[in-house]
Amino acid sequence: MRILLDESLPKALRSRLIGHEAQTVVACGWSGIKNGKLLALAATRFDVFLTADQNIEHQQNLRTLPVAVLVLVVKNNRIESIDPLVPGLLTALENLPPRSLRRVGG
Repeated sequence: MRILLDESLPKALRSRLIGHEAQTVVACGWSGIKNGKLLALAATRFDVFLTADQNIEHQQNLRTLPVAVLVLVVKNNRIESIDPLVPGLLTALENLPPRSLRRVGG
């Protein structure tokens, strides 16, 4: 899958997403763009938007999501906190339907 990492996630996470093509919001030149517009942009190039934003489901109309959204439930966005979630994250990516929202961790 083609995955877009939210700018709050560490870029080191890219290397942990084995078997997937991952890019960061920053590398795409989309820093500072709000979630609604960012999701629309993501839909043009990516299958999944990966974020740690716990409120995204309250900020967006889930019925109109242009891409699948995967929310990491972690206490902070350091790679050391995210690493234990990587196996579950990879499993979730295998079964993630388009235009859905799922949480990993917590």
